[in-house]
Amino acid sequence: MLEGSFLSHLVELRARIIRILGVLLIGFLPCAFFARELYTLLAQPLLEKLPQGGQMIATDVATPFFVPMQVAMMLAFVITLPHTLFQIWAFVAPGLYTHEKRLALPIVIGSSLLFFLGMAFAYFAALPVVFEFITYFAPDGVAVMTDISKYLSFVLSMFMAFGVTFEVPIFVIVLVRTGVITVEKLKEIRPYVIVGAFVIAAIFTPPDVISQFMLAVPLCLLYELGIMIAIMMAQQQSQKLPAEPVPHPEKNPLDNEDTSQKKD
Repeated sequence: MLEGSFLSHLVELRARIIRILGVLLIGFLPCAFFARELYTLLAQPLLEKLPQGGQMIATDVATPFFVPMQVAMMLAFVITLPHTLFQIWAFVAPGLYTHEKRLALPIVIGSSLLFFLGMAFAYFAALPVVFEFITYFAPDGVAVMTDISKYLSFVLSMFMAFGVTFEVPIFVIVLVRTGVITVEKLKEIRPYVIVGAFVIAAIFTPPDVISQFMLAVPLCLLYELGIMIAIMMAQQQSQKLPAEPVPHPEKNPLDNEDTSQKKD
């Protein structure tokens, strides 16, 4: 019986993976058709900051083909992410309790939106500042020409850094709701979190103060946002709890005997 149940789960998992890959392939085909334009759009923050006559280069033979295809695949993954999350949710939902389902679905949706918001912040705010800093400090006589594959890996690392940073409220809420840590403890360790935020920013951003602040400051603010949301959720949950009934004093059987004797 257990073996049959395990095999049925494997079959369902395979079906879910096939659906995810199929939809991803369908989303990749139109993106691949516009792969060149997509890479130009991705490289726009750097192209706008290059000096006059500056351009990007490709040092490997197959790089001009594979790098735009990687960008197309990345965009297809982002576009089809709601379907991917739905398939994952449909697979794990039958094994969750009702209160876990109520918590898991908002967390999945919220974490996806926050990750996209972090990527957007990196693209529109952080990357232009970083490339402005890099091109400004380039020595005279040095042509700033970045390899397109190196640029893609750099941009992806920035997207990941800012995307994960914007997940901080979700991490805080999950830790509080699961009882791993209390809100009071989160407030107590706030100074250590601020120091850790700047350490993380120094590791995952280029060596300039502006980009480090642009990663560290949102991390601290989102940490505070997570604490506020956790407090609000705790207050709402406490209001929904039913009031405890007032215990009635137990009657002494001797009292009944005394009253019956008085009646006699």
